[in-house]
Amino acid sequence: MTETDSENGERAGSLEIDVDDRDGSLYRVLSSAVVPRPIAWVSTRSEDGIDNLAPYSFFTVASVEPPVLLFAPVDGADGLKDTPRNARDTGEFVVNLVTEEFADAMNETSATLPAGESEFDRADLERADSSAVDPPRVAGAKVAFECTLHDLVDVGGSTLVLGEVRHVHLEESVTSDGKIDVDEIEAVGRLAGSLYARTEDRFSLERPP
Repeated sequence: MTETDSENGERAGSLEIDVDDRDGSLYRVLSSAVVPRPIAWVSTRSEDGIDNLAPYSFFTVASVEPPVLLFAPVDGADGLKDTPRNARDTGEFVVNLVTEEFADAMNETSATLPAGESEFDRADLERADSSAVDPPRVAGAKVAFECTLHDLVDVGGSTLVLGEVRHVHLEESVTSDGKIDVDEIEAVGRLAGSLYARTEDRFSLERPP
């Protein structure tokens, strides 16, 4: 890592990171710079019937046709964590949207629990039956995507979990004329460390032709 001054001298300098020469991972750099990140609050059910719920902020849309969502858990010391393992074993999961009223509960479900314990119970969250898959939704979640497993892809120390959306649950409060009204979704985004962001401050830019 080196500090270099700009040619015009107007800037104090910059930090340059040569990844090949760096000790340790780029997790802090990546998670601090790629912000804000949406949060996939993923519910699964194990083959033993235990309901798991965990947040993942490495999350995005992978494809529109077919509709595929992607989240990327970092592997645990012993391999797959509960969520990707359940998705692999059962072929199903639900991505619940994290809005501000669920921020504390979402954080509570990030705790490391034994495989036989449910984060729903730890966070005192109510389950809601899904329509197309077996794992439950988070009751009260304004948006939930019920998915079947499309693929698992190993990428270094992470596993990409791709799920094809089979059913979408939308609370009436976030819709207008049968469509999602983005002004009504108070989603929470992940920054770095213990910091999060609200999406209530918005502005509009028209895309050029």
